[in-house]
Amino acid sequence: MKTLAKLPVTIVTGFLGSGKTTLLRHMLDNAQGRRIAVIVNEFGELGIDGEILKQCAIGCTEEEARGRVYELANGCLCCTVQEEFFPVMRELVARRGDLDHILIETSGLALPKPLVQAFQWPEIRSACTVDAVITVVDSPAVAAGTFAAFPDQVDAMRKLDPNLDHESPLHELFADQLASADLVILNKTDLISPEYLARVRLEVTEELPPAVKVIEASSGRLPLDVLIGLGAGSEEHIDGRHSHHDHHHEGEDDHDHDHDAFDSISIELPQADESLLLDALTQLVVQHGILRVKGFAAIPNKPMRLLIQGVGSRFDKHFDRAWRADEPRATHLVLIGQELDAGLLEAQLRAALSV
Repeated sequence: MKTLAKLPVTIVTGFLGSGKTTLLRHMLDNAQGRRIAVIVNEFGELGIDGEILKQCAIGCTEEEARGRVYELANGCLCCTVQEEFFPVMRELVARRGDLDHILIETSGLALPKPLVQAFQWPEIRSACTVDAVITVVDSPAVAAGTFAAFPDQVDAMRKLDPNLDHESPLHELFADQLASADLVILNKTDLISPEYLARVRLEVTEELPPAVKVIEASSGRLPLDVLIGLGAGSEEHIDGRHSHHDHHHEGEDDHDHDHDAFDSISIELPQADESLLLDALTQLVVQHGILRVKGFAAIPNKPMRLLIQGVGSRFDKHFDRAWRADEPRATHLVLIGQELDAGLLEAQLRAALSV
């Protein structure tokens, strides 16, 4: 009987808005026939990230692709690892003869170290290995000394952990994401001068073990051979990587990020004018401190749906695919933040759009 080789796993981590999902889409679009399973981990019960990733061309039909995307929607992986991650991995292990690689995108708050340590569990360790932990860095934000594009919002999320008492917790979370990295991508290099980029590289390198490589990218566009096949075996040496968060995983009672303090609001609207919708969403973000906006919009007289992704007041949009004949042309949005009033947000949107 032929013994199956261990299934390689790539973990992609980084702050909200750093470009993790864009990197994964690039990897899937350039899979070159590789059979890849994806675990998407993001706030939001309706799985907008999963829908985005299901569109990617990975050499299979849409129905087959749907079966290869696994979503964990209850917060960061380090918190749900026993409740959701293990059953998903067990299913993938059972199907590893049909797979070539697994990609895991953590949430913007997830600390990679406990996730990597989960690969030390006997049932997973015998079948899988962490090919690499890739940390995606928002270069302009680091150059500005904020580490994230919207530091106040990310820092507020970080402070929900009652066990933390650090003078600069956002910097320490950034350092923790780097501490587990086998490869660091300095992203958004097209938005920063060479002088500032050199400073970012120096600052990042100071946080890393000497063997960790640092590469530059714009929108995560890198050759796939640079991103997978690293063979780091991260689970073998992760215990020796120091992080500021280590003491929060020494006992189960200490591990409580209280992610329930975040609201994920789903809003469905009819067709909407594109400029009016984006203006209205920008106003909502400013007024209510909304962290993320994700979804699809139906634009009048447009045969394709508009994909919208927003981090703070910065929005990316493009028409991703044609509407299917069997689906209603409606606008479907997920708003993520703290203490959000769903009724108020929907009312404001409808008023701004006059619907």
